[in-house]
Amino acid sequence: MYEFLEGQVAGRGPARLVVDVQGVGYDVLVPVSARFPEQGRVRVWTHLVVREDAHTLYGFPERSTRDIFRILLLARGVGPVMALSILSGLSPVELVAAVQNEDVRALTRVKGVGTKTAQQILLDLRDKAARLAAELGGAEARAALPAQDALGAQAEDAIAALLSIGYSEKEARRAVEGALERGGPARDLETLVRAALST
Repeated sequence: MYEFLEGQVAGRGPARLVVDVQGVGYDVLVPVSARFPEQGRVRVWTHLVVREDAHTLYGFPERSTRDIFRILLLARGVGPVMALSILSGLSPVELVAAVQNEDVRALTRVKGVGTKTAQQILLDLRDKAARLAAELGGAEARAALPAQDALGAQAEDAIAALLSIGYSEKEARRAVEGALERGGPARDLETLVRAALST
């Protein structure tokens, strides 16, 4: 319903932000680690959770972090409160690395996430790992990936494109690797995706 809010900071707490949008104050729950100013104009990328007893807005400084929050909600047993807690305890880059490396210990360092929950998160997000990385984009996200999986920016973009049309991460990665082995580096992303689809 709300893609983002843009207005003046009317209040700031460790895990909440009040945004004044043309005289209406929106109370938004945010990760503890989120970098929002104490005052001035701000844009907050939002996710609205509607329940019988409350409408709750969750907010993030970047759209990519908001989208990663939404991907976390796809894991069984993870609700918005836990997803916010995870993004308070781990940066998006650290979360991507934990999923890619199947690092249970990284997730259990977050308060409220036990071993079984961490294992379930890794299981449910395994096929979405490339999509998580694609949400971050750029060299920072690729640096979070294991060296053997770092195929380059164009390859990661091609994997993300295949994920968007229903491929699992394993299938997408295998198809792109096969396309690169057969034809070497592609001239552009579209050529690489077409080659991967024909694998």
